[in-house]
Amino acid sequence: MPVDVLLGLQWGDEGKGKVVDYLAPRYQLIARFQGGPNAGHTLEFNGIKHVLHQIPSGIFHEDIKNVIGNGVVLDPIVFKKEIEGLSKYGLSFRNLYISKKAQLIVPTHRILDLVYEKAMGDKKIGSTLKGIGPCYQDKIGRHGLRIGDLTQADFRQKYSSLIERHKKLLGHFNHEVDFEALNLEFFEAVELLKTFNLVDSEYFINQAIAEGQSILAEGAQGSMLDIDFGSYPYVTSSSTMVAGACTGLGVAPKHIREVFGILKAYSTRVGSGPFLTELNDSIGEYIRTQGHEFGSTTGRPRRTGWLDLPALKYASMISGITQLFLMKVDVLDDLDEIKVCTGYLSNGEVASTPPSETNLSDLEPDYVHFPGWKCSTRQLKSFDALPSALSKYISFIEQNMGVNVHMVSTGPDRLHTLIKDC
Repeated sequence: MPVDVLLGLQWGDEGKGKVVDYLAPRYQLIARFQGGPNAGHTLEFNGIKHVLHQIPSGIFHEDIKNVIGNGVVLDPIVFKKEIEGLSKYGLSFRNLYISKKAQLIVPTHRILDLVYEKAMGDKKIGSTLKGIGPCYQDKIGRHGLRIGDLTQADFRQKYSSLIERHKKLLGHFNHEVDFEALNLEFFEAVELLKTFNLVDSEYFINQAIAEGQSILAEGAQGSMLDIDFGSYPYVTSSSTMVAGACTGLGVAPKHIREVFGILKAYSTRVGSGPFLTELNDSIGEYIRTQGHEFGSTTGRPRRTGWLDLPALKYASMISGITQLFLMKVDVLDDLDEIKVCTGYLSNGEVASTPPSETNLSDLEPDYVHFPGWKCSTRQLKSFDALPSALSKYISFIEQNMGVNVHMVSTGPDRLHTLIKDC
């Protein structure tokens, strides 16, 4: 049984957590392959909302293996808090496995993230300040620590060497730090982390493939935040495209089957960076309020805007999307008019591909206008029951992207999910 991959096609926050939770019963193993505690996957069922940051979204299904892959950067302190928060639901975590090759976020990574962002001034990236960038910097620079180092006799020596390296960097910024308190909290969390299943995840997953187990690779962040293909430099520090699933899990490309692309019925973005369809008006505020568009990790209000088709087509092309899942259509239920960007206007000409530059002051979106469906979609029970105006909106997306929409989400709960019969 090959591996399916689930990706966000926009700037993150598309609803990947809900989709993974909904699809989970179809799979025997679910694996996170990149990112870290800067991700916030929100799941809602039985009237309770859960926010996961590092743990895969299949964790509530005890019969499904959940793997944190080698491409993830893991913060033991955040992990400890996450485990403690989930424990009240009776989870045993026997089904959670952590790659020995995943990188460790140490406390000074978070501090470096903060001082680097402050040093950028008006050009700051809009980091979540979770230490992601500095941790990936140490990984690429070959200075980092990995989960597997925790069980080695010289771990504390390696840890001290890394902290000393960070102290020298922080010395340039005159930033005072209580290292003793940070170390105490870190090592308490490390002791808990060491009690979990630490595995060579590439062997673990490839053995599951050899046994014919069904596997879902769960992405974090969105495609337009990819370190190579996103709106650089306002991006995350890992590969959020389908290739990231191969490198972040140790899975050969030949094993990839379906690639699910998740998108909202509109667009959002957190942090800095270009956002051509952004709505800085009452409609944008209405979408933010109706969609509860506040970062699940940071709580920051998300920027909102209309759907950007050129960006979606770009992300779909690079990852080879085979199915689209359209989320949060209910947020637009009461709008009189809905717009979709099909290109970018500049000096009377229209470009149909997203620009690679970040200075976009001379561009403006070229919109197609749609009438709103003006009715509640929350209580719909089947795909065939969609209002005609929404069906036309979906058909337009499908025709332009060359990929069919197989799922429509009409609310946050598992029950608010419509599947198209194939």
